[in-house]
Amino acid sequence: MTVTVQQPVLYRVADATRLLGLSRTVLYELIRSGRLRTVTEGRARLVPASAIAEYVALLEREAGARP
Repeated sequence: MTVTVQQPVLYRVADATRLLGLSRTVLYELIRSGRLRTVTEGRARLVPASAIAEYVALLEREAGARP
């Protein structure tokens, strides 16, 4: 028997902060600056899993560009 575990496609801000290890304030600063993409559904602001992956890739690129 194979058990399939699906990862969420969208994360609430509180979940994204835990996933990234950042504070809520820092996460909202990233959203405001455009470094982390979000979507809204009704009044809820959600962070797509793809946006989290893109942000991590951005950090890796920036780290690799440093001398």
